[in-house]
Amino acid sequence: MKVLAGSGTAVSGPLLRKLQGFSKLEEADAAALAIIEAGTRLVPAGTDLISEGDRPEGMIAITEGFACRYKLRANGARQITAYLIPGDICDFETSILNRIDHTIGTLSTCRVARIGPETGRELRQRPALARGLRTVALVDEATLREWMMNIGRRSAVERLAHLLCELLVRLRAVGLASGNSFDLPITQIDLADTTGMTSVHVNRSLGELKRAGLIERKGKRVTLCDLPRLVELAEFRSNYLNWEAQTAA
Repeated sequence: MKVLAGSGTAVSGPLLRKLQGFSKLEEADAAALAIIEAGTRLVPAGTDLISEGDRPEGMIAITEGFACRYKLRANGARQITAYLIPGDICDFETSILNRIDHTIGTLSTCRVARIGPETGRELRQRPALARGLRTVALVDEATLREWMMNIGRRSAVERLAHLLCELLVRLRAVGLASGNSFDLPITQIDLADTTGMTSVHVNRSLGELKRAGLIERKGKRVTLCDLPRLVELAEFRSNYLNWEAQTAA
């Protein structure tokens, strides 16, 4: 799939929303992203898109659903190290690596675009897109550091509170949150593998947040009922997400 410097109005999908938050894109840049979004395919939950040990072949963009990066122990225990939500492009710089050191898999049904090496090179030749993609990679690194702090130094309730605050900010940035509510199409086992807890502990901690009037969950829909208190509990600051740059864009 080639990216052409054509004209016309691009659809404001999650890829465009995400990258516009980090770089001022030209019309041709937006058109290039629209071409990528038009080439997506549906992938069921529980599908590995890239497995540890694979050779990297370009990039993957998520336009619908939740995916994740994860590592497995020999006994099958899983640690999720990142969520990939609509608008996220993963493995932008893995083309310089011989092998992938982790697995990327879908947590829900996802719409996915594969961006081949040639298309990736064309994207990197566009200064605004290259800047946006590089910023995304830096934010991913900052988010991983925050997740390490979450697992290592926050209590169970604080971990979940912080994660929910982060997801609200990220989903707002791509137009997928309504007020303080958003869809969270993942299981308590997924949350446990993210936060270093058991699913039973996750259930108890979510119950504690609910009883405190901080959150509400109906099916897949999560509402942060008292965001200021939740932010205070989690000691959440959105600076690592480069939120200031996004709101100023």
